[in-house]
Amino acid sequence: MYRPRMPNRTRTTIWRTLATAATAALLATFLAPTTAQSAPRESRPVHSYENAVREAVWVDTGLDGDRDGRHDRVAVDIVRPREPAAQGRKVPVIMDASPYYSCCGRGNESQRKTYDADGDVVGMPLFYDNYFVPRGYAVVGVDLAGTNRSDGCVDVGGRSDVLSAKAVVDWLNGRATAYTSRTGTTRARATWSNGRTGMIGKSWDGTIANGVAATGVKGLRTIVPISAISSWYDYYFQQGAPLYDSGPDWLSDYVDSPDARAKCAAVQKKLVDGAPRTGDWTPLWTERDYVKDAHKVRASVFAVHGTQDLNVRMKHLGQWWDALAKNGVERKIWLAQTGHVDPFDFRRAEWVRTLHRWFDHELLGYDNGVDREPMADIERHPDQWVTSAVWPPRGTATATLRPAHGDRAGVGALGLRKGRGTETFTDDPRRGETDWAAGIDTPTADKAGFVTRPLTRDLRLSGSSKVTVTATPTTTTAHLSAVLVDLGPDTIRDYAASGEGVTTLTDRDCWGASTTGDSACYLRTAADTADVGHTVVSRGWADLGTHASAHHGRPLTPGRAYTLTLDLAATDHVVPAGHRLALIVAGTDKDLIDPPSTRPTLTLDLSRTEARVPLVGGTAAFARATKGSAAPRVAERPDGLTGAPRSAGRVPEGGR
Repeated sequence: MYRPRMPNRTRTTIWRTLATAATAALLATFLAPTTAQSAPRESRPVHSYENAVREAVWVDTGLDGDRDGRHDRVAVDIVRPREPAAQGRKVPVIMDASPYYSCCGRGNESQRKTYDADGDVVGMPLFYDNYFVPRGYAVVGVDLAGTNRSDGCVDVGGRSDVLSAKAVVDWLNGRATAYTSRTGTTRARATWSNGRTGMIGKSWDGTIANGVAATGVKGLRTIVPISAISSWYDYYFQQGAPLYDSGPDWLSDYVDSPDARAKCAAVQKKLVDGAPRTGDWTPLWTERDYVKDAHKVRASVFAVHGTQDLNVRMKHLGQWWDALAKNGVERKIWLAQTGHVDPFDFRRAEWVRTLHRWFDHELLGYDNGVDREPMADIERHPDQWVTSAVWPPRGTATATLRPAHGDRAGVGALGLRKGRGTETFTDDPRRGETDWAAGIDTPTADKAGFVTRPLTRDLRLSGSSKVTVTATPTTTTAHLSAVLVDLGPDTIRDYAASGEGVTTLTDRDCWGASTTGDSACYLRTAADTADVGHTVVSRGWADLGTHASAHHGRPLTPGRAYTLTLDLAATDHVVPAGHRLALIVAGTDKDLIDPPSTRPTLTLDLSRTEARVPLVGGTAAFARATKGSAAPRVAERPDGLTGAPRSAGRVPEGGR
């Protein structure tokens, strides 16, 4: 086919246009990894950890918690790769804000920060810097106000805690001021940071990540809260029932630096006055409730929790997760069988791999598919995991289960029909949930138990339950416990032991690069298991005096009936065919709540008592499982394949 010859000028223009386009396309390949077809899918350890920049700055929080007439400054220790800054490139930040860097340490080996003669960090606790700095991330360890090298006062989850960490995110994004020393005037700028920040941490550290995310701060792209508190009231009380014999003032004193302790008497007094042992909700608790501000969260959330965590209990995870879901927050979740344990110690290799991919996606923008994988990983048996596309799974619906009299006096039934009559028990603070479950088939004075027939199909509980009771007390004060129990033999992680489901070995494995002052090698762990005849699935507690208001208790009138709904902790548990599901209602749960001053006897009205339980398949699944009609098993996708509860500690860390 004949084509007319183009003038040289036209041809030159076209070739220049094509060359420009080709160059632009080539640049796009390197500079826009989220859209380019050949974009990188994983950051690689290409930077020197030994030659990384190690420095400290002090960020102005804008607060004066210690009332010394000047703004508090929080210490920020930084480890970042040297090469990107030399090349004019900026890096994202992984940040762990903690009160534990000097008092108690981090991780299974209780690591503390160490420093050189110039005050720059030599040893940063945990593996984050060893692993991620060579991959192009900066890792930042923040001393919360009033701890280690920071000014100010610890206010246990309040404005000072949260805003001192938020100020660091602001500084990384050019919106706050920092200095090169605690008292100096030389300013420090985060010219090396691109502002994209991910916060991570276990227990109190993860709690601060929740709190900072709930401020809606710009630049915080993701948080990874591990065993984290979502509302501090629920750490100390549940519906008026005291979970510990002290308040946040004890915890503040536990982590305060010596300098802060001498200057923070006013803050300590506020913590005492604002947290009365009555269990009433006060403005102090409103300030420390992050759930109410979930609508402000901009960051994605990768939450991890142990379903048998009796320190930071599963209620925290359940209410936070539900609030995030309601507000459309991008999220991912791991649920382990452990107590208060870091995933680095119960699923190490998979944790490092998944965390790496999560940060690459959220902070570097790599399209590695982690956002399209199943939302939930759930440990069914020790080291045996399944996945769920969403959590709770699609098809989960509330089934209302009702207690009734059984074939024998004092041994009740649990089913779909409304019961009649009453059951009576007397509070015995010497006994708890494991005692009640072990004696479920025997009438005992300390509990009312109700049990299904043996299941003919697996029954999966997924989410948070509620138990409504109508009870008549004999005294002016009374506590209630409600417990769901899987009755049947199993091998579980021994969450009641000192390791809370994990045993620490003597050999080490390594995760990243090391220096003489900061090793990337950590003691290995293994599952610590126990053979049991029953498993507590979910728990909830309340003071009956909060029947009219969950936030304020009042004296009871003996002989009068009161109706109260207890919130049970979130869970994900399959009761296998052949096992039974039990509901137990009792008084004080030994070691998990403090007893009232009296020993009431309570009479349950069975016609006005019920449990609303989230089941995959809802009421129909329960009916099939208890009546034996044909139904498919609960669908799950495998991934790889006794004792009393440990006394709850007062520190949201538990030494792990």
